[in-house]
Amino acid sequence: MSVLDRFNLTGRRALITGGSRGLGLEMARALGEAGAQVIIAGSNADHLHQACEELCSQDLHVTSIQADLSKPEEAERLCDVVLKEHPPIDILINNVGGRRINTPTEDLALEDWQRIMDLNLTQAFILTKRIGGAMIPRKWGRIINISSINALWPGKAMRGRSYETSKGALTMFTKAVAADWAVHGITVNAIAPGPFLTDANKRWIGEKPEFEGEVASSIPMGRWGSPEEIGPLALYLASDASSFMTGSVLVIDGGKLLW
Repeated sequence: MSVLDRFNLTGRRALITGGSRGLGLEMARALGEAGAQVIIAGSNADHLHQACEELCSQDLHVTSIQADLSKPEEAERLCDVVLKEHPPIDILINNVGGRRINTPTEDLALEDWQRIMDLNLTQAFILTKRIGGAMIPRKWGRIINISSINALWPGKAMRGRSYETSKGALTMFTKAVAADWAVHGITVNAIAPGPFLTDANKRWIGEKPEFEGEVASSIPMGRWGSPEEIGPLALYLASDASSFMTGSVLVIDGGKLLW
């Protein structure tokens, strides 16, 4: 097998949550270009439709399922549909997540704390348990959790800390499941992105234009990441090229954590 053959995903099926925009869309594109059949899940039907049209126009095999994964019961429903209608899933990318609030800890309501925990952590547990658990009898699988550099470093301007806490827990969950499931031929790794020019961050920059330059100046490379730059890393972790890597957290941040 040549080195490039190790990245070939022909015959594999992948589920990517939050796959209709931003980093999720680019990871779906990368895996699809490598030959995988891709299922994207997200909460917005219009965004899912647009993403499927875009990717299918490139002759990629992509389908979508609508589910609001901030709600645990919706995560369970997604698993029901996938396991019944789209088995087997060989690659699971738990990408959906977000901050959505910026409230100081002393003012943070319990329901807001729980909502962020469910969005960033609980749904990943449910999908790993059910979709990842179904990989065990087949003795092969790839699980990729999208964490954040904020799992390793609390952002100076951020408040509430529910995001950092949930991503930190997701990172340790990655390592724990990796240790448990290595014997089953399943690798579990995490990607910790730094600042990327996703749609959500572009909206934030639109409200606070100086934010773009402030962040860029704090990154040794002097710029934000482009979403398509995460695709090759996701492909590596999803393929046989990473067969001896599990329990790892791969930071992709332009050197942000160096300073």
